[in-house]
Amino acid sequence: MPDARDRVGDDLVVEVGSDHVATVELARPPANYFDVTLIEALADAFAALDEDPRCRAIVLCAQGRHFCAGADLTRPTLRSEHDEGDWGAKDLYRAAARIVAARTPVVAAVQGAAVGGGLGLACVADLRVASSAAWFAANFARLGFHHGFGLTVTLPAIVGFPRACDLLYTGRRIGADEALRLGLCDAVVAPEALRGAARGRASAIAAAGPLAVREIRATMRADLVARFDEATDRELAAQLRLRETRDFAEGVRAAAERREPVFEGR
Repeated sequence: MPDARDRVGDDLVVEVGSDHVATVELARPPANYFDVTLIEALADAFAALDEDPRCRAIVLCAQGRHFCAGADLTRPTLRSEHDEGDWGAKDLYRAAARIVAARTPVVAAVQGAAVGGGLGLACVADLRVASSAAWFAANFARLGFHHGFGLTVTLPAIVGFPRACDLLYTGRRIGADEALRLGLCDAVVAPEALRGAARGRASAIAAAGPLAVREIRATMRADLVARFDEATDRELAAQLRLRETRDFAEGVRAAAERREPVFEGR
């Protein structure tokens, strides 16, 4: 069975291998910032792979230095062509819910940063393999902002409620070893071994009975889409309020200037 490789626009590369594992690669190096266009392309790719009999598991990975640095909050909108009043976030979260609803198991291969919405994207996967040089941050509070991308639901499910609160309240950065201790990633490997290790996990899934795996995954994630939808509605409402505050402006400015923010609570 030959491999099939396809570039989806300028943002995504999809390849289905002879081992029934598909690779879906973000192609916006070095930081792989996302917008609605990229998340919609990712949702479309996952939906297509759900219908592809060659595909039984997916490796989600990225080109460049970082897995995903989230949305570029210095831009006025997540869409390049217009602003619908919610800076494109409603459409983005609708597409993210489609990713959550996909039926094929996903293993994320995380190198460099998985930050903000990039952490949210990594947490949508079933398993995460990290490079020893990877780092993670739910850095929203450090920006004077509310977290998004369904982290309200996914992060506590992975690391537990108190640990999720710690990461969300402080916005602190953690390295790969701490992420492994917390359960945020399932394995840590040398950078040069990352893709192979992630593919090994995905290949083990693909070698199991595909009908059984899909049913098991559907059971394990039975109410996840509904909870994700509810959570992102709440997250977006808070984001829209906080986006208008002086604290948010200061947080974004401080991040751009690489200094500590000075928040006023206004």
